[in-house]
Amino acid sequence: MDASELRAFDVRKREIVKTIAAPGVHGVIAVPQLGRVFASATSAREVMTLDAHTGAVLARAPAGDYPDGLAYDPADRRVVVSDESGGVETVLNAAGHRIATISLGGEAGNVQYDNVTRRIFVDVQSQNEIAVIDPHTNRVVRRIHVADCDNDHSLLIDSPRRLAFITCDGDAHLLTLSLRTMRVTGVFKVGDSPDVLAFDSALRRLYVSAESGVVGVFAETARSVRPLGLGFLASEAHSVAVDPRTHLVYFPLQQGSADGPQLLIMRPT
Repeated sequence: MDASELRAFDVRKREIVKTIAAPGVHGVIAVPQLGRVFASATSAREVMTLDAHTGAVLARAPAGDYPDGLAYDPADRRVVVSDESGGVETVLNAAGHRIATISLGGEAGNVQYDNVTRRIFVDVQSQNEIAVIDPHTNRVVRRIHVADCDNDHSLLIDSPRRLAFITCDGDAHLLTLSLRTMRVTGVFKVGDSPDVLAFDSALRRLYVSAESGVVGVFAETARSVRPLGLGFLASEAHSVAVDPRTHLVYFPLQQGSADGPQLLIMRPT
């Protein structure tokens, strides 16, 4: 983000294959069905749409004051982007053009799409609630209060098992939420200032990374999770991704060594 660079990493060759200028780049998602990559260029207050094969910028769209996390709605072929400080969700079509904005009534945290209900879920972190959006009307149709949570910032949904994972960066908690009952089914301690979540759907393993550098690992159960480990990994290890085919876990570090940024590749035990 601080280098304003979006880098493409080949997971087979384990090397950087492309570096693309993206002012203050924050969130990024790849959508293979479209052959596109969408990235929030926070410093430019826009979302960039790129060709996944060439890296060429195909479109730029305004996305509020502080565009951050993104989610893809495959049923409606839309991308939804959280404007954290502006409290708005920006909706883009598959071509990367803005088609709607949705006011949340508070700061926007992470956003996720639920394949079962075909609804969009987004943290409204300053209100400690989750807003549920109907993508056909671009309206908030339900609000879920999240108890035992201070500033629900991160969100990840396991649609098939009807579970949502929520982290609260104000009190360093992980919550599990049943999407059947919309009730919290578990509360767990994680590292200070939890940020990005990753889920290995094959192993049913959840990774919680934090600004403090502490990483939590949890095993999904029928209704919640079971802690497997919690410990310091590296300074500012707050971004994480997992490959469900190889089960390798990736932690990009802003300053991994004296030589600059590093990508840690971890294998679960």
